[in-house]
Amino acid sequence: MGAVPVHDHGPSHLLELTMSAFRVARESAGATAEGIATTSAATLRVVRERERELDSLDRDIDDLVTSTIARVAEPEARELLACMKFIISLERIGDLLLSFCNRAEVIAAKMDSNDIRDLALMATRLEKMIGDVQDAFRTRNLDLAVNVLRADAEMDRLRNVVMFRHLEPTESERKLDSFHVLFMAQELERAGDHAKNMAEEVCHLISGRTVRHILRTYDRPIEQMYLESLRVRE
Repeated sequence: MGAVPVHDHGPSHLLELTMSAFRVARESAGATAEGIATTSAATLRVVRERERELDSLDRDIDDLVTSTIARVAEPEARELLACMKFIISLERIGDLLLSFCNRAEVIAAKMDSNDIRDLALMATRLEKMIGDVQDAFRTRNLDLAVNVLRADAEMDRLRNVVMFRHLEPTESERKLDSFHVLFMAQELERAGDHAKNMAEEVCHLISGRTVRHILRTYDRPIEQMYLESLRVRE
């Protein structure tokens, strides 16, 4: 009999790595929310550690996924391909949060309280979106994945609130800092887009249909669905 390779990891190992990546990204978003709300440099530095963890998980999954997919049946292969897409999005979320926190360390002490409130809320929403995608993938919950798609609209709204505040004519001397604040809002909104992309992948994995087709079965207004998702969180 031939020797069994020492590092002969199966699909369950890749799933575990993917779940770890979801956890790390969620913790990074939570640290971002806490850091900007409290202007704590120590808390913001946690995001750097989480970004390094996501980079390491990205490398591990990338190294294993090709050989693992070649040895599994089609349903498992689809799941592992989804994992590969997830880690790409999660790693990019980590990069965006790191960029956000680098800017926050420079200007957090001078930021307007309204900006701090809205950016902290965006980071908190992002944390929840990442957690909901993870739960939707783990439990194959289509409703939960669709709620993430709807929650992305709130990220867009909050980004716009921040943008309008800083683009309005004013005699304030905050304009130099506005550059950073606008980019910070944009970085969180882009991170939300990556969470939305993962939710779309979960929808397709569960149903085998496109997101556009799935959303036709949800005839409730976006606002109603979003409010219902908030009630579920409470």
